[in-house]
Amino acid sequence: MSTEGIEAVFLETRNWGKAAKFFQALGYELEFDTGHNSGQLRNGSSPYVLIAEVPADQEPGVRLVLKATDPDEFRPGSAVEVVTPFADTHYGTREMTVRD
Repeated sequence: MSTEGIEAVFLETRNWGKAAKFFQALGYELEFDTGHNSGQLRNGSSPYVLIAEVPADQEPGVRLVLKATDPDEFRPGSAVEVVTPFADTHYGTREMTVRD
């Protein structure tokens, strides 16, 4: 099984504005703001950082987004634990969740 590396980092936060300013201070540029407490930033050609604000009763999390070279390699029962199999998203990609 292989990937083409890290495509993105998805961060959940309690304060979207503060988190965005933090990354901008580190040299990231805001690529877009969704208008509902989330957005995407990037520093050059590095993986993008997608930040989303979550409610106070939800624990913030972090996810890595990896680009699969051959999605068919990631099947239930393989060396990688598949939590949810590939499925189409509403924003035009196919995603799956795996766990270490």
